[in-house]
Amino acid sequence: MTAVQLPQSSLTPGGFPRRVPVRQILCLLPLLLVTFVAVRHRDVLVEGFGHLRSAEWPWLLAAVGVTCLTWVAAAFTRQGAVVDRLPRRRLLATQFAAGSANHLLPTGLGAGAVNLRFMTVCGIPLARSSAALAVYLLAESVTRVALLVVLLVAFPDALRFGDLLPPGSAAPLLLTFGAVAVAAVTVLALVRRLLTAVLAFLRTALGELRSVHARPCRALALWGGSLAFPSLQAAGLVLVGMSLGLPVPPVHMAAAYLAATVAVALVPTPGGLGSVEAALIVALVAAGAPAAMATAVVLAYRIITVWLPLVPGALTLGALVRLKVI
Repeated sequence: MTAVQLPQSSLTPGGFPRRVPVRQILCLLPLLLVTFVAVRHRDVLVEGFGHLRSAEWPWLLAAVGVTCLTWVAAAFTRQGAVVDRLPRRRLLATQFAAGSANHLLPTGLGAGAVNLRFMTVCGIPLARSSAALAVYLLAESVTRVALLVVLLVAFPDALRFGDLLPPGSAAPLLLTFGAVAVAAVTVLALVRRLLTAVLAFLRTALGELRSVHARPCRALALWGGSLAFPSLQAAGLVLVGMSLGLPVPPVHMAAAYLAATVAVALVPTPGGLGSVEAALIVALVAAGAPAAMATAVVLAYRIITVWLPLVPGALTLGALVRLKVI
């Protein structure tokens, strides 16, 4: 008799596959998320591309170039936040991919997760990688707020929010922020293990911050990149505004952008989708722009900075996952 060899089952005795193609699934996940987000915001895309057709192309090309430079600035800041030398090309590619991830997850989480994974793959321990993320966020937040304060001091009439806020709304907002801060401090004080973990993380972050500033080249990259990043973003909005003939001085547009992004950082939506547009429109109107033109500028700006890089960024993210860079 001839023995016939039956094909081996790919299932374990428990009935589950021996190997789930996790990495292949992760490669496709960014594209699926991009498709979902694009379908969900298709009306915004159609209107934004419609405004781009009536814009002056030289200014738009300059805005695209400035947007590309933001990823270079982000790479400098990420390198400046950690003492260890990171591979330059992979670092730059990671920032491009992180921008796409940041628009698919709540603000900051996508880019943070991508960069955290990148640093750990580069051999940096998880505690120090997390501390480097905190140093990056600290530098970027400080420089963004400092730029806004400098512009508002130099140009006190750049923004006029008094006409936009309902009478008596400032006090409830301040009370709300105060209540959130008190609740956070109370939770930390009552939960001892959480307080211990937070204090340990802060010690690690402060140690990383001291180590970075002990090397002038790292400190220059950290603060120079964190200063260039919001400046380039604001310049992109200014260039789009000029392409559409927005009747607002460029400095006032830059102040509007910084004010909007500082405010929207408190709203955890994916990449700021929706919240950023609303905040930018409000800020441009406060700077003196007509509401209709402000809406057109914001939609065109978001097309250039968010939607055009989204698909190539997702493809880069999938490639980095497949190549085990992240």
